[in-house]
Amino acid sequence: MPMTDNHANFAHPHEARIRKRLRGLSWFMDNSIRLPTGHRIGVDGLIGLIPGIGDLFGAAVSGYFVVSAARLGLPKAVMGRMTLNILVETIIGAIPLVGDLFDLGWKANARNFKLVERYLESPQRTRRSSNAIVAGSFAVAVALFVLTAFVVVGLVVLAWRTLFG
Repeated sequence: MPMTDNHANFAHPHEARIRKRLRGLSWFMDNSIRLPTGHRIGVDGLIGLIPGIGDLFGAAVSGYFVVSAARLGLPKAVMGRMTLNILVETIIGAIPLVGDLFDLGWKANARNFKLVERYLESPQRTRRSSNAIVAGSFAVAVALFVLTAFVVVGLVVLAWRTLFG
């Protein structure tokens, strides 16, 4: 049967098992611990408290979602969006204290599980929104790089003029 863009025809032989694993891992990493306030956090938030190693370990576990998405045949745009979720959590999570608080709320694994579920339910819409988010993120990254380059060059020129007239 040819693969089309609706879930009824999307069939991977191990889809149900992969989705079950992702659901369980998402819950464990991002929502398995109930706080007295009623909010939920996961093991990822606790592991992230270990300086350096915690965020890298969390990113490695989160990478399993991207690998699983590839096994399910999800498009590169959706996997790129999943990778962005992991990068945001890892990079901001590496900032002491502020990053740890951010990590508790961002929940990249839960976001990525929802992306897999959304794609399997509505492939075209999820692909379009993922394309837009990945393209927008790339544009912002390029703009920040160019802005940073201009600032650095400006500071070097200013320092040169100050030191050597």
